[in-house]
Amino acid sequence: MATNVYSNEEYLIELLKEAGLLTDELLKQGEEKRKGAESALQALLRAREIDEEEVAKVCAENSSMEYLNPAHISVSSDILDLVPEDVAKRYRFIPVGYDGMTLKVAISDPFNFEALDSLPHVVSHPLDFVCTTPSAIQRGLSEYYGEAGPGSKALEKDLGSLGEGDASDAPIIKLCSEMLVEAYKMRASDIHIEPLERRIRIRYRVDGVLQDVAGHPRRLLSAIISRIKIMTGSMSIAEKRVPQDGRIQVQIGDNSLDLRVSTIPTNHGESVVMRILDKGGLELGLPELGFFSDDQEVFEQLITLPDGILLVTGPTGSGKTTTLYSCLNFINKPDRKIITVEDPVEYQLSGINQVQVKEDVGMTFAAALRSMLRQAPNIVMIGEIRDAETANIAINAALTGHLVFSTLHTNDAPSAVARLTDIGVKPFLIASAVRAVQAQRLVRKLCEKCKEPGTLSEAEGRALRIDEAQAASAMIMQPKGCEACSFRGFRGRIGVFEIFRIDDEVRHMINESLTTTQLRKRARELGMRTMREDGIRKVLAGMTTAGEVMHVTMGDES
Repeated sequence: MATNVYSNEEYLIELLKEAGLLTDELLKQGEEKRKGAESALQALLRAREIDEEEVAKVCAENSSMEYLNPAHISVSSDILDLVPEDVAKRYRFIPVGYDGMTLKVAISDPFNFEALDSLPHVVSHPLDFVCTTPSAIQRGLSEYYGEAGPGSKALEKDLGSLGEGDASDAPIIKLCSEMLVEAYKMRASDIHIEPLERRIRIRYRVDGVLQDVAGHPRRLLSAIISRIKIMTGSMSIAEKRVPQDGRIQVQIGDNSLDLRVSTIPTNHGESVVMRILDKGGLELGLPELGFFSDDQEVFEQLITLPDGILLVTGPTGSGKTTTLYSCLNFINKPDRKIITVEDPVEYQLSGINQVQVKEDVGMTFAAALRSMLRQAPNIVMIGEIRDAETANIAINAALTGHLVFSTLHTNDAPSAVARLTDIGVKPFLIASAVRAVQAQRLVRKLCEKCKEPGTLSEAEGRALRIDEAQAASAMIMQPKGCEACSFRGFRGRIGVFEIFRIDDEVRHMINESLTTTQLRKRARELGMRTMREDGIRKVLAGMTTAGEVMHVTMGDES
C-alpha cells in the first residue's frame, strides 16, 4: 500500500486512540519498525498492525464525510474528463461521481484543509467530498490517469511523480512543465514570462544574466498564465487587474523545487516571474560561498558571538539571503533557539522558527519582532531593516543578549552606519550594538571543466592595479565554453566580500558622528579588504575574470 503522510497526524493519532484502534504500546512498536523518513503510524500501516480501512472510517466520521469502500470505486471516462490529470495528482483525489451539477471526489486526507479550500478554485464544479483509503487513491491515480501519459517520456521522467507531460490532451500543461524542467537543468534562478505586442517572450536568469530562450504566439498568454496560477493552488484565474503572489512546489526527478510566483498587469497583459528557490544553495559551506580561509575564519568568529548585530549589505540579487541562511545552518544546534522574521519566507529551514510578515493584518517586521522576543530566542534573523522602529527593536534585542542577523541596502560596509543614522537610529546605539558589517556582490565563476590559462590586458591590469610581477606569478584563467556550462564559459557564482569589524576606536568614531569616508579610511587602516581587492584575489587564483570583478565593483576604490 502507499504510505501517504497525513497532514495532521498528531490529531489523527488521538482520534485513533479514542476509537480504540491505537494504544501507546502499539505506537511504541511503530517507532521501532520505522524505515527512513516514515512516521510510527505509517510504519504500523505498512506492517498492517492497523487496518487502513478502519483508519479511513475514523477520518470520515470525524470530518463529517461519507466513507467510500475502495471496492466500490468505479470511474467512467466522462467523469475523468472533468478533472485535469495534473490537478488530480497534485491534490491526491479521484472523481467518483457526477450528477450534472456536483462532482463527487474521493480523498484520503480530510484534514488537509489547505487542499480542501483550494480545490473548489481549481475544479470548475461544486464539490462533494467522500473519504477512502490512501491505497485506493494511489491505485485510482495509477489506473485512471496512469503513471506515464502518452506525452514526452523524457519529460515525465524529469517531472517524477507529477506525470504532467501529455502532449495530445494538454499542450499547455506540457509547455509549462517543459519550461520548468529546462530552467532547472540550466540552473536558472528566475523564469520571466513577458507579454509583448505580438508575442510572449520567455527569459531565464542564469548566473545573474538574463537570456532569451523561447517565444510563443500572443494567443497562448491567457492559457499559460492560467496554468501557472492553477499550479500555485492559491492565485485567482479570474483576477487579472491586480498583482498576485503564490508558490509552486514541484518534484523534478529526485529534487524538490520551490518556486515563488509573482504576476503583475502590464499594458500587453499579465507578466509573470517565477523565482526558483534552490534549497541546495542553503547547505553551502562558507568556502563554497566564496570565502578564502582568512575571511572564513573572521566570519566564523563573528557568527558565533553571543550577542550583537551582524549586518549583510548589498543590492538586490547580491546573495544576502543565501549568506544569512548559510550562517543559520552553520550555527543551528539543538541548544539554540533561532527565530526569523521574513517577507517573504523564501526557504523553509528545519529546526528554525520562521515568521512571515503580513502587513495587511498588522504583522509588520516591528510587530513580529516585539512578539518573538517574548519567545526567548538565542538568535534572531530579520529579513531586512527598513525603518527606525525595526532597527531600534533589533538593537535593543542585541543589547539584551541576543545575536541578531539582518540585511541593509548599502553600497559598501562602512555606509551601513550612515544608513542606520539616516533612518533615525542614534549613533551611540549603533556603536553599542553593531559588531560587524559585511558587504558583498556576486561574480560569475569560471567553469572548472573548460577554463584555460589566459592573460590580463593592459587596461585590466591598470584598472585592478595588478602589476606584471603579480600577474606572472598568478594563475590567470579565461572562459572557453563546453557542454557543462552550455558553452558560456561560466558556471555558478561566488561572492566577493568586504568585512568591516567594529572595534573600540571605530565605536568612538561612530559616537562622534564622523563621516563614512573617515570610517572607511580607519577600516582600511585596520586591515579591511575591499570587495574589489577580494575580487582581485579571486582573479589571481583563477576563479573568475577581471571583467567580472570590474563590473560588480565599479564604485570601489582599491
